[in-house]
Amino acid sequence: MTRTLTPVPVPASEPLPSPPRRASTWWEHRVYPSDLAQARQVRADLRADLAGFEPDLVDTVLLCAAELAANAVKYAPEGQEFLRALALLDERTLWLAVVDEGGGISLPRIPDGRSDDEWSWAEGQRGLMLVDSLAQAWGHYPVGPGNARLGLGVWATFPVPPDERPSGLPGFVMNR
Repeated sequence: MTRTLTPVPVPASEPLPSPPRRASTWWEHRVYPSDLAQARQVRADLRADLAGFEPDLVDTVLLCAAELAANAVKYAPEGQEFLRALALLDERTLWLAVVDEGGGISLPRIPDGRSDDEWSWAEGQRGLMLVDSLAQAWGHYPVGPGNARLGLGVWATFPVPPDERPSGLPGFVMNR
């Protein structure tokens, strides 16, 4: 049986993780038009930003970023933009987030209790299942103060193999 992921409402009382406050390296955020065609540019920018990292790690991050970008486009209001954030939290953890301008009440989570027909229908919507399988961890956080849902950030972390971090990374990496 195939598991899939579709955003479903989550009680407001459920705690949500927030983005990291500290990192050893931050890459400059990138903003893209909310269009599925932007997935190619997201991957190209990430490949450039992650130059020098281990190729398998880069490929994994590229795949997950494309899936998160597709979800941002799918669930954000038409004509909006989405943002990609990237940070090296410490020597061994890479953090990626895609933030959309959606203000809806649906949040990403892995559903359960579906019939075989419902799983079959949802099979085409399995992007976050890939992220769940490939990332070390993933989650989401609301963007905006208090109850002002100005958007939703979906993040994933990836383990950086020992001694595979490029040397000389500054604390902040500007876009090229």
